[in-house]
Amino acid sequence: MPRFVTDTCIACGSCADQCPVSAIVVEDQAKVDADTCIDCGACEAVCPVSAIVAQ
Repeated sequence: MPRFVTDTCIACGSCADQCPVSAIVVEDQAKVDADTCIDCGACEAVCPVSAIVAQ
């Protein structure tokens, strides 16, 4: 399952920097492209506010 970004996201960009398939875009909040996400969990591991969770 692709990851989901909750409202606690602070748009720091840590997750996008770690994504090996560039499935995350950060604007006002990070967004994960479910079609591109390979569910590796790299983004979840680096999120400083635990805003990324499995759907």
